[in-house]
Amino acid sequence: MTDQTHTTMESHPDIVDMRERHARAERAATTQQGQALEALAMVTGLYLAASPWIAGFNGFSTLAVNNLITGIAYAFLLSGFGHAYERTHARAWAAALLGVWTIVAPWVVAGNVDTTRSVVNNVIVGVLGLLLASAAAAAAMKTDRSRGTRSARMPR
Repeated sequence: MTDQTHTTMESHPDIVDMRERHARAERAATTQQGQALEALAMVTGLYLAASPWIAGFNGFSTLAVNNLITGIAYAFLLSGFGHAYERTHARAWAAALLGVWTIVAPWVVAGNVDTTRSVVNNVIVGVLGLLLASAAAAAAMKTDRSRGTRSARMPR
């Protein structure tokens, strides 16, 4: 009776679907595109965090602190992309919002921080961050969509 229960659980549609989703997510995470996206996002986030000192506008303490915090958050949001490919949809959209925030930050943060150096740095890094996060969101959406159509066909 135990073997029969075990066999029944092994062939349950939800378990079969879960195994297929994890296999698809693992295959997607091991693609060159998934790994490249994760690496570029990590470098972008780390550069954003260090950019006040690299680009030379660290005298603007509000923007420097903003970029430090935003860069670390961005790197953490997309750092697990390759490992949790299927569950990154919401994290990718949050990272996209951080990209938009990076673009507008020189004009929004308190104080006079809108110099050419800080604006150019934040706009370029923000656009790059937005593009990478959008690519991650699109890839996660594609995986979610394929999972949804598969689940819809399976009987409950």
